[in-house]
Amino acid sequence: MTPPFPAPGAGATGGSEVYRIAPDGAPSRLWISHEDLVYALGFDRHGRLIAGTGNRGHIFAINGNEADDYTDLVQASATQITAFAAAPGGGLYASSSNLGKIFVLGPGPESEGTYESDVFDARIFSLWGRASVRATGNSNSSSNVELYARSGNVDNPDRNWSPWTRIDFALALAGGAELKIPPARFVQWKAVLHAGNPAPRIDDVLLNYLPKNVAPEIDEITVQPGYRYQAIPHVTGSEPPPPGQPRFDPPPPALRDRDSVGIRWAAHDDNDDQLVYTVYYRGDGESRWLLLKSNLSDRYYSFDASLLPDGGYTVKVIASDAPSHSPGEALYAERVSARFEVDTTAPVIENLTATVDDRQDDRQIGKQLGKKIRVRFRARDSFSPIKRAEYSLDGGDWQFVEPVGQLSDSKTEDYDFLVTVPQPEAAPAPMAENTANDHVIVVRAYDRFDNFATAKAVIRGK
Repeated sequence: MTPPFPAPGAGATGGSEVYRIAPDGAPSRLWISHEDLVYALGFDRHGRLIAGTGNRGHIFAINGNEADDYTDLVQASATQITAFAAAPGGGLYASSSNLGKIFVLGPGPESEGTYESDVFDARIFSLWGRASVRATGNSNSSSNVELYARSGNVDNPDRNWSPWTRIDFALALAGGAELKIPPARFVQWKAVLHAGNPAPRIDDVLLNYLPKNVAPEIDEITVQPGYRYQAIPHVTGSEPPPPGQPRFDPPPPALRDRDSVGIRWAAHDDNDDQLVYTVYYRGDGESRWLLLKSNLSDRYYSFDASLLPDGGYTVKVIASDAPSHSPGEALYAERVSARFEVDTTAPVIENLTATVDDRQDDRQIGKQLGKKIRVRFRARDSFSPIKRAEYSLDGGDWQFVEPVGQLSDSKTEDYDFLVTVPQPEAAPAPMAENTANDHVIVVRAYDRFDNFATAKAVIRGK
């Protein structure tokens, strides 16, 4: 079943919509606002629809021709206009809340009216240039319109703002009149309209400004040894976000790759300038930064870890807004990462020996469970501590083995352990008697970065 009323505008997070319902029930939208909430509706003596709103106290006259054809009649000193009633002589009473008051709207136009724009936030300290005005219905005369502007660095125009400065309205109509207000973050304009024939009307006012260039900022740097970032395809023709809206860059997919080092960073620019990045690295104890990659537009970079000797490093990322500015006017920011380590060299296994253990106290056990092989070796790494060691007997599964002292926390670890050789389920064939007692011991050791080395020892049977 089709709903009798259309749904509110897609994506709207507030505000109101006003509809006219035809005798057959068909709706048509007369007015929409994403900021003002309608609390009361009424009609003036000419049958024009009047809307009282909050929470800015505006009263609108809705002309009804198109959804954007309305007149902002007045902004009351209260925040909500909640009811209308007929007043003598064709006027309207308007009641308000917060604060509770009663206003009278006369039946005819005033000889003079003032309209103040909302405060505009440029977000950055800005230089204000020229104003241009588009106006219809008042021919080319500017005698019945006055235009003013003021600026300040706080959002409340009553606190430490510049005084209202008059703008040459004739020049503004002609295409541009200098504002002559101090540089600041916030601006507001005001129009004073005097009664005339035809009635004065301003359709829109354009203020040009140039934000002061500020340096970009690098918010964080993350370095992940053992990971590689997969490139994200760039979508051509995509539009940048509107001013004041954060830019969303999806994080690059991180793939496990022990031979790579991945670097990613977060950065922003309050001017919404395009940024370019340069990445440097420096080893422990070194004073000179070495170039790793320049002219990056992405906020991530991966490189082959084997290009760096084993050791500790930091990286520095420099962000520049040069693509959006003339040469010599670009600004920079830099940030240094936390220290990270690179180790691509495998440990070394030394002095591996494997011998049949002939101690007297083990002979009886050997008759029941098989003979024992004593294995000794040393694992050594030039940079990071040994993480773990394992052994395999005759191609069997890998078995964990503890170092001497049990705790593996040094660059050099010694291992000394016994391996029990299982008894064969059946006696070996006569032709294999010479090799039945041969065994192969394979050991491997890992460092903290999972580099590993292997070595083997062969025990010949007698």
